[in-house]
Amino acid sequence: MTQTAAAATAEPRRIAPQLHGAERLRHGIRRATAMEAAGWRSIGRALLGRPRVPHGATGFSYDRPVRTILIIFLVLSAIEIPVIDLLVHGIAWLRWPLLALGVWGVLTMLGMLLSHLTRPHSVGPDGIRVRHGGEVDIDLPWEMIASVQRRRHSLSGAPQLSLTGAGDEQVLNQVIQDHSEIEIALERPTLLPLPQGDVTVAAVRISVDDPAAFLDAVRTHIP
Repeated sequence: MTQTAAAATAEPRRIAPQLHGAERLRHGIRRATAMEAAGWRSIGRALLGRPRVPHGATGFSYDRPVRTILIIFLVLSAIEIPVIDLLVHGIAWLRWPLLALGVWGVLTMLGMLLSHLTRPHSVGPDGIRVRHGGEVDIDLPWEMIASVQRRRHSLSGAPQLSLTGAGDEQVLNQVIQDHSEIEIALERPTLLPLPQGDVTVAAVRISVDDPAAFLDAVRTHIP
């Protein structure tokens, strides 16, 4: 591989199916609907106090660097509702649609925040579950995992899910604020399901708020 080609494969690539026209539109609608439904489920799980962590497993958050930002946007969205109501209070045909839109926006932001809180990564007897919000849920049984190490990777400008490498060396990156903390090497290139489409990767890199505790939990299941 030439130096230019190697640099290109090291750059994070957005995961996106090659779709066009109506098929691309349908895919976008399905994803938007799935994200909306996941947000509502996350609100329900938060109200019931039931985070999605497998029995006997330990959950590990990954959203701390962006949590404050999401909370700020949530508060601002909530403040907008009475402000808009005050401005258009006397215009009924405009007031009610804007209020409905404002409430929907607040619930959407709340669902986004809670999807991170109620769906953490987890380490348990059956393996590692990799999460990202309400959409991503990757099951990695222990027999599939070759090693788990703390390796900080910086991926400037990378989307929250991206690919690096090529062929049998392709890596899935789940990043928060342009970096990941843990590298999970797989025994062999493995097909993993993602909302954007299935991908075959040799390793998964994830963000974890407490990498040391995550590795301690891993060591109770594999040396």
